[in-house]
Amino acid sequence: MSDVPGSFTWRVLHERHPSLIARVREATPYDARRNRALDALLEEIEGIMAPPEDSAHDRDLWESWDRGHIGRRWDEVPFLWAESYFYRRLLSAVGYFEPGPWRGVDPFEPFKQAELEGEAVDEELRELDALADAPAGERDQALILRALWGNRADLVFRISAGPDLADREAGLVADDSALLWSLAGTGRVCLVADNAGSELLPDLVLIDHLLHARGTGQVILHVKPLPYYVSDATVTDVLACLRRMAAAGGEAGRVAGRLRAAIGSDRLVLRAHAFSCAPLPYREMPVGMRDDFASASLTIMKGDLNYRRLVGDRAWPHTTPFAETTAYFPGPVAALRTLKSEVAVGLTGGTVEALERTGRPWLTTGTHALIQARA
Repeated sequence: MSDVPGSFTWRVLHERHPSLIARVREATPYDARRNRALDALLEEIEGIMAPPEDSAHDRDLWESWDRGHIGRRWDEVPFLWAESYFYRRLLSAVGYFEPGPWRGVDPFEPFKQAELEGEAVDEELRELDALADAPAGERDQALILRALWGNRADLVFRISAGPDLADREAGLVADDSALLWSLAGTGRVCLVADNAGSELLPDLVLIDHLLHARGTGQVILHVKPLPYYVSDATVTDVLACLRRMAAAGGEAGRVAGRLRAAIGSDRLVLRAHAFSCAPLPYREMPVGMRDDFASASLTIMKGDLNYRRLVGDRAWPHTTPFAETTAYFPGPVAALRTLKSEVAVGLTGGTVEALERTGRPWLTTGTHALIQARA
């Protein structure tokens, strides 16, 4: 929940979201109508949650996802629900769904593009040249860690994170990477993406490694059907990353070429399911998505939001077994995630005690990460 003033979840709704509205307004010169709609949303999130517009194309869908929350205060409904609905309402405010000049214009594209064109991405892609000739086991570990720590690239997190984030000590609080690799066989692997840009790039390199080096028969990449949570990946973002890698040349260019060929032969399949934007845990996933995951030898969930949806966005004791919270999932599953919210399970009592003894925050700063898996 997010009804305790000063709590992490309360600050997201009352500080991070208003800040994001201001950033969106600064990044794109919206017309007067769109600016009025953003003003109205800014005022609304301090009060009562309004329903989708009567003419909204997805009104029925959101009403089916409602659990009696619409009509209540924003900070009195489950945090996962309120946070997801905020991004749906933000898209509506900027005219993303309406006929007219703003239809389909991603309000987060300026942030994504600037991040993808940064010098840090150039360096990351150049490093692939040296990694290409590394021993197989070394490449496995390097690529899984790159995909894991790429989750720091979350743009909405950067907006509110302190400038010293990159300098803080970071470390794994759980590491099931050996089990993850043992489950990623020669059949089908599903990867549920999180952020675009410099997080999606190592995800795509990991997918290429599975297909090209590890002999995985097919990878299904789940992305968002709409711009969401600022930097969540869409099909458009996948294509932008492929172009970025191709332009870099070297091993990055070769990876891009192999991935384009894999898409053309259906060895890499893109999915953009409506439920990917649902304000609900994966426990409530529809049949089509469940069938996808059930058919895979392994499903890899990337990022904080997918983790919260996977284990349930609840105040679990941190020692609650990961296998227990994911027992409903229809197949083997793994999570790659840097910690940016208060939800964490599957940790040992000793690990939790050691982290708490430091006196420093570790759940919400992105300075710690985990690799968890269950067969």
